[in-house]
Amino acid sequence: MQTVPIKIVNISSNPLPAYATAGSAGMDIRANLSEPVSLQPLERQLIATGLFIELPDGYEAQIRPRSGLAIKQGITCLNSPGTVDADYRGELKVILINLGHTVQVINHADRIAQMVIAKTEKAEFVLVAQLNETQRGEGGFGHTGHH
Repeated sequence: MQTVPIKIVNISSNPLPAYATAGSAGMDIRANLSEPVSLQPLERQLIATGLFIELPDGYEAQIRPRSGLAIKQGITCLNSPGTVDADYRGELKVILINLGHTVQVINHADRIAQMVIAKTEKAEFVLVAQLNETQRGEGGFGHTGHH
């Protein structure tokens, strides 16, 4: 598997994001907090990471929820997956929401999300009067489900 060099600035006291296992697609991202953040049920907050990255052209970083946080605490990421564009130079921040019924506390260094690096393609739209027919046609939003 090809590795992609990505420049990173880390102003937090946390270690750099890293793959947990050889087959991991994502790297855990940690909270960079001066004090704990309490998330009330249905509350959302923007959580800083202290990380700044410089992606090569043709790549994006996708910020996604962590499954353990979702099942154990009901915490997930809004705007998911969030896209970090190759020309963005600001701090990586994660929008967390508490979908559980009790207050959840986010502490400094907690693993709050995962980041997946992915190739992107540029599209060029070609305006046409008609699209090719397919068996599916216009069916969508669960039309292939069984009744």
